[in-house]
Amino acid sequence: MVEQGADLVLVLGGDGTINEAANGLVYSDVPLGVLPAGTANVLAMELGLGSHLGPAIERLAQSSAQKVAVGRLSGTESQPRYFLCMAGGGLDAQIVNNVDPALKDRTGKLAYWAAGLAQLTRAIDHLDVRVDGETYRCGFVLASRVRNYGGDLEIASGASLRRSDFELVLFEGSHPLRYAGYVLGALMRRVQQMEGVRTLPAHCAEILGPAHVQVDGEYAGCQSARFEIAPEALTLLMPAAYR
Repeated sequence: MVEQGADLVLVLGGDGTINEAANGLVYSDVPLGVLPAGTANVLAMELGLGSHLGPAIERLAQSSAQKVAVGRLSGTESQPRYFLCMAGGGLDAQIVNNVDPALKDRTGKLAYWAAGLAQLTRAIDHLDVRVDGETYRCGFVLASRVRNYGGDLEIASGASLRRSDFELVLFEGSHPLRYAGYVLGALMRRVQQMEGVRTLPAHCAEILGPAHVQVDGEYAGCQSARFEIAPEALTLLMPAAYR
């Protein structure tokens, strides 16, 4: 569509579908407008468009085109891929990989909860993450450009699409019940105050050694990976009320 001279691209779908389109729009001046029709609709919820199509169309009509930074994943087993919302390594990516597609089609978000509960019977694998020359050991790392996670949990409370960095959140520990506690903390919007949770602003983070990786809720393989910021790489329709 960019090559054919489109002056606007609207995407009706979930975050994975939006991610597919965004990878064709980076470094062009063609604005991307998102319309929610997926499982979690993280980006639409973050922008304040909501999860219902009718109100989202009305709000999108009052939006303006803004240049935003996006994340870029470079891995040892995949081509570089851009992402709008977040990338994760470790536990959450393993859960994404274990989601039953048929159950997801029938139940939506419940399929993710089911895959997550299945992890409560086994220890969480560790991974090493390097940020600004320091190495941190954790079971789950999130490099987020948005505050919400899964559409209704808040993990990266300081993240913003208007910033040019990630909010990096690292979760320590290997016992699965500890991660159940982290989920409760996220439900209460207090997870960053919990022991074992570390939050860092970052422009780049590296996962050292193979680990499960996801971008915008889509599985991206088991690999060493580098997450970095691509400044002003995408033109996005954003409501004026978004801060």
